Amino acid sequence: MNTIISLMKRNYKLLLAVVILSVSLFAFKIKSASETDPDKDKLLLELLTFVIEKGHYDPAAIDDAFSKGVYKDYIQALDPSKRFFLQSDIDEFSKYELELDDELINKDLTFFTLSYERLMQRMKESQGFYKEILKSPFDFTVDESFNTDYEKAPYAKDEADLKERWRKQLKLTTLSSLTDKLKIQENKGKVSKEEVAIPGNPLEEEETTQVDEKESVADSKPKSFEELEKETRENTSKSLDEYFGFMKDLDRNDWFSVYINSITARFDPHTNYFAPEEKERFDVSISGTLEGIGARLQKKNDYTEISELISGGPAWRGKQLEAGDVIMKVAQGNGQPVDVVGMRLDDVVKKIKGPKGTEVRLTIKKVDGTIKVISIIRDIVEIEETYAKSSVVTKNGLKYGVIYLPKFYINFENKEGRDAGKDIALEVERLKEAKVDGIVLDVRDDGGGSLSTVVDIAGLFIEQGPIVQIKSAGRKKEVLYDRDKKIEWDGPLVIMVNSFSASASEILAAAIQDYKRGVIIGSKQTYGKGTVQNVIDLNQFVRSNELGDLGALKTTTQKFYRINGGSTQLEGVSSDVVMPDRYSYLKMGERDVENAMPWDKIDPADYSVWNNNGNFATAILHSKQRIAANPQFKLIEENAKWIDSRSEENEYSLNIDKFRKAQSAIEEKAKKYKPIFDYKNDLKFTSLPYETEQMSKDNVLKEKRDRWHESLSKDIYVEEALNVLDDLQTKINLKKTPVHASKLKKEKLAKTN
Repeated sequence: MNTIISLMKRNYKLLLAVVILSVSLFAFKIKSASETDPDKDKLLLELLTFVIEKGHYDPAAIDDAFSKGVYKDYIQALDPSKRFFLQSDIDEFSKYELELDDELINKDLTFFTLSYERLMQRMKESQGFYKEILKSPFDFTVDESFNTDYEKAPYAKDEADLKERWRKQLKLTTLSSLTDKLKIQENKGKVSKEEVAIPGNPLEEEETTQVDEKESVADSKPKSFEELEKETRENTSKSLDEYFGFMKDLDRNDWFSVYINSITARFDPHTNYFAPEEKERFDVSISGTLEGIGARLQKKNDYTEISELISGGPAWRGKQLEAGDVIMKVAQGNGQPVDVVGMRLDDVVKKIKGPKGTEVRLTIKKVDGTIKVISIIRDIVEIEETYAKSSVVTKNGLKYGVIYLPKFYINFENKEGRDAGKDIALEVERLKEAKVDGIVLDVRDDGGGSLSTVVDIAGLFIEQGPIVQIKSAGRKKEVLYDRDKKIEWDGPLVIMVNSFSASASEILAAAIQDYKRGVIIGSKQTYGKGTVQNVIDLNQFVRSNELGDLGALKTTTQKFYRINGGSTQLEGVSSDVVMPDRYSYLKMGERDVENAMPWDKIDPADYSVWNNNGNFATAILHSKQRIAANPQFKLIEENAKWIDSRSEENEYSLNIDKFRKAQSAIEEKAKKYKPIFDYKNDLKFTSLPYETEQMSKDNVLKEKRDRWHESLSKDIYVEEALNVLDDLQTKINLKKTPVHASKLKKEKLAKTN
C-alpha cells in the first residue's frame, strides 16, 4: 500500500511561528555553509534535522539506537531482495551501523557515498549476470529449489554465490511464466482469472512478471516446449532490460532521497522527505487537479509513451493524441523542439506540463509508424477518479444512494476549486432530489486527505457539534466543530470502511459512530493512523539559494482524537458490523508498522448522541445474524485464512514436474473459492440524471461508470450495507437531543490525509 500523507494548514502556521524564532540565524548559517561547501545533500540534512527537532510532535533521540534503525531501513531499501550486495559489502557497511547518528549531526556523507557507489557497481555487475544466464536454456529436470523469503536469506558470500542466486531467481521467474504458457496452450488459450492469480505465486512479487503475454500465447499456433522456453527467457530478459532502464533513470539525488527517508522514518512512519518532483505529485494528489495536457505517460525503454488520456483534458478534447503514441520531441509554442528520446520520464513530464493557456507542441510517432506534430493548449486538468461519485439502486421497493469517496481532496491554493466537502454535499442534495430512502457512504480504501473536509462532511449528517479533537506537543487540545445547524441528510446512514480506510476516513467513521448517527460496517478495524502531518517547504529557510529546489518535509506535528477521547492511532475504528474479507489476517495496518506512535486517550468533548435511531441496535443485530448465516461470507472467511497460510510458503521447487504439481494443487484448492469472484447481488445500479446526460456525450466517462456499476453489482459488502439501510427504515421521526451550543468553541480548520 502507498504512504498515507497528512496535512494541517492552520498548524502549518503554528509550526512556522516556532521555526521563525531561529530563522534569521539559521538562514545565515545556511548561507555560510553553502559558500564554503556547496554540497546540496549536506544542506538538506541540516534543514531536515532542524525542522524535525523544532516541529515534530515527539522527536526521537538521535543516538545509537536511532542509527541502528536508519542503517537497517536504508540497507533494506537499497537491496530488498539481496540480489546486489555481497556479505563483504555488508561487513564493510556494518562499521557505520552505530555511527549514522554522528554522521547526521556532523553532516557527514561518508556512509551514503560508500553505499551509493557500491550499489551502482553491483547493479552494473548484475546486468551482466542476467544477460549471461538467460542466453542458455534452463534445465528444469534438475531437483533444486529457491526460497523467496528474502528477509531471512543471508547475503551472498561471494560473486559466484550471488550469480547462483540470480540463476535460481531467474529460473523460478521463467518457470512460473513457462508453466502458465504451457497450461494456456494445453487448454487451447483458455485460462481463468482465478487460476492465474494464485495467492503466493512468486510472479506476483517480481519486477519480471509477464502475465500480459497470455493473449498472444492463446492466439498463436501450438509451440514446442523448447520454443516456449526460449520465448519465456527472452521475455524475462526484456523485462529486466526495462527494470534496469528504469533504475538507470534514477540519479544520485533519487538515491539520496532514499537515504533521507530512512532517517525521517525513524521519527515515525509518516515523516517523509519530498524531493521537488514528489512534492508536485503530492499537490496533484491532494487537489485532484494539475495544469498540463491531461495525459498519463510511461517509460518504454528509451521512449516515452502515452498510456492514457484523462477524460475531459486538453489532449482528450483535441482527439489527436492516442494511447500508444510515442513522444519524440517537445517544443514550447513556436520554440525549438527538444529531442526527448532517452530522457528521464520526470524530465519529459516537466517539459510537457505548464501553465494554463500556454502551448506545447509534441512530435509524435503514431502506432502506425507515421510522424505527426500535435499542438495542445494546456489547461486545468481534473483527475476524475479522485472525486466523489454516486449511484442509485432500487431494493425491496425502496431507492437508495451509494456515494463513493476515494480521497478527502481539497485545493488549498484555489478556494473556488473542488473539495470533498462541497462535492459530497452536492451528491447528497442530488440523492435527496432523487428521493432516496437511505445513503451508503463508501470510504473503503480511502487513505485520507483534508481534515477540514471531514468536518464539513460529518456536519452534513448532524445538527452541530464537535467532530474531532487535536493535540499538539505541549499545547492544550483543540476541538474542530460543525457549526452549521442545518442537517443535509437525517435519514438512514451507513458508512462502509475496510482495513485500508485511514486517517481522515477514520475521523469521519469515528464521529458518526460516537454520535450513533449511522452504522459503521466493514473490516474488523480501520487502518489506525491517528496523526496529523504538516508539509513544510524547505526553500523558505534558505537565503540566496543557488542550489535549486530543495523540496519539502512532511512531518508529524499533532495527534487527533475521537470526540469520546480515544485515539484512532493503532486501534483505528472498530466496525459496528464486521464483515469478513480476504485479507483479514494479513498484517497491513499501522499497528504492524515499525516505529508507529503509541495509542493514548484524552478527555472527551461535550456532545450528545443522535436519538433518532430507535432500531439502530436491531439493525446491527440483524446484520450480524445475516453475515453469520451467509455461505458466501463463510467462504470469504475460509479463503482469508488460506491466503494467510499461503503467505508463509516461500519455498518453490525449480523442477518443472514438481512445480506444476504444486501449482495444480494450489489451483485445485483455489477452485473452491471461485464463487467469491462469480458472486452477483442481482441489484441494478444507475447514474443520476445529470451524469446520464454527461455520459451520452462522453464515452470514456460512460465506460468508467459502467465498470463501477458492474463492480457494485458483484459487491456483497455493498449488498449487506443496503440490507442495513432496510433495517434502519422507520416511520417514526423521533426528535434528537440538541447539542449544548454553549460548549462550542472557536472553529479550527485543518487538513490531513
